Amino acid sequence: MDDMKQKFGVEVSYSVAWKGHECVYENLRLGTPEQSYKLLPAYLHMLMQTNPGSVVNLEVTDGNKFQYLFIAFAASIQGFPYCRPVISTNATHLKGKYIGVLFTTVFHDANQHIFPLAIGVGDSENDAAWTWFLKRVKDVHRSISSVVAEAFPRAFHGICIYHLLNNLKTKFKSKTKELEQHYLRVAKSYNIQEFHVLFYTLCSDVPGAKEYLESVGLDRWTRSHAPCRRYNIMTTNI
Repeated sequence: MDDMKQKFGVEVSYSVAWKGHECVYENLRLGTPEQSYKLLPAYLHMLMQTNPGSVVNLEVTDGNKFQYLFIAFAASIQGFPYCRPVISTNATHLKGKYIGVLFTTVFHDANQHIFPLAIGVGDSENDAAWTWFLKRVKDVHRSISSVVAEAFPRAFHGICIYHLLNNLKTKFKSKTKELEQHYLRVAKSYNIQEFHVLFYTLCSDVPGAKEYLESVGLDRWTRSHAPCRRYNIMTTNI
């Protein structure tokens, strides 16, 4: 609006400026979000033609509106057996007219590099969307906790130690560097004896932390209590 006034001496209201912005934006991106959604079936068809062996799945509602999308490229499927057997899955909220959630599943390869397996898009981050996505992941090979047992009944479900750290800071209203350092040492300790010494120090500094962390399950966030190998993967932020 200021540019229009300075360059052309014309005052433009906010609503007019916004409509102009949207018009230009549509021309630049060659279409509207609605048109892009309509192109999904054609895109997935061409993806299967040019990437044979890929797995795709598009699900719509009874009213023929978008609900879920799943894509796993053939190259990712072929490389999956050579990765470390620890799945890191996460979700992030999308921005735009129709928002939604982007799901991702990645691994670590032998060189400690991130190896993507699959991506998905859902209408929101809920039990139904997570169940749908994880079942598609399984075909290739309430919250996440409530659906992992259904999709992967024999898999151990560990917790990202950084997500738990943020919950700990919020619950006990403590953001000190000492809390973070103590907690990470506890989570990454290699044996039970070392764990007990460090855990006692952490709980002494943060009253109530012992009950909270034990209720989460020590086996889910500590290396020393894990019932299986975590391959040094303690967080989903890999």
